[in-house]
Amino acid sequence: MKASRIAAATVVAGSAVLALSVPAFAHVTVQPEGTAAKGGYAVVDVKVPNERDDASTTKVEISLPADHPIASVMPQPVPGWKVAVTKSKLDKPLTMHGEKIDEAVSKVTWTADGKGIEPGFFQKFPVSLGALPENADQLVFKALQTYSDKEVVRWIEIPQEGQDEPDNPAPVLKLAAAADDEHGAASAANTAGKDAGTEKTAAADSGDGTDTTARVLGVAGIVVGVAGVAYGIFAGRRRTAA
Repeated sequence: MKASRIAAATVVAGSAVLALSVPAFAHVTVQPEGTAAKGGYAVVDVKVPNERDDASTTKVEISLPADHPIASVMPQPVPGWKVAVTKSKLDKPLTMHGEKIDEAVSKVTWTADGKGIEPGFFQKFPVSLGALPENADQLVFKALQTYSDKEVVRWIEIPQEGQDEPDNPAPVLKLAAAADDEHGAASAANTAGKDAGTEKTAAADSGDGTDTTARVLGVAGIVVGVAGVAYGIFAGRRRTAA
């Protein structure tokens, strides 16, 4: 009886923990496909889960960081969704490929053509970004999520280090250290050179081994041949003596 009660209590407690932990994984996030390195370009996925049981997500708005404007922002078409890109004037022009740019994308909006993101599902919205800032460790993207019942959830609270996560945290993109292409190319070249040297050594060793084997077999053949001749002569003499 006690064991049954303990088991039941454990199940209830586990369900409660699950229920409390689900919202923590149901935020709107921005996740890189691969690595988002400082000063480089990256494709990121705006991941939008549906947190409601009785409504669908029909609109998603992502605001790009105004303190680190990005010159090139290109959303990938997503079936069932219309996308609109909003540009704004920059206080300080950017230089990209030798050209000055005085405006940049400030917001990307996706609007569902049909049912949108239904309960129990999520949707990814890929966006190409670049060049990423070299003087920042992260980028904050504020988001608005609109449901079919007109409810709007504002994912705009900026998480603070050392503090509990806010109820509606803004999506944060962590930036990796800048990639060193020249060092990488040199390492690749050195590796290729070492591999080539290894292959040559292996080929030489293989050739030497083949020559040695041929010599051994040749000598063995001569010995066998001589032994056969000697045996023939000996056998002939025995027949003559008989």
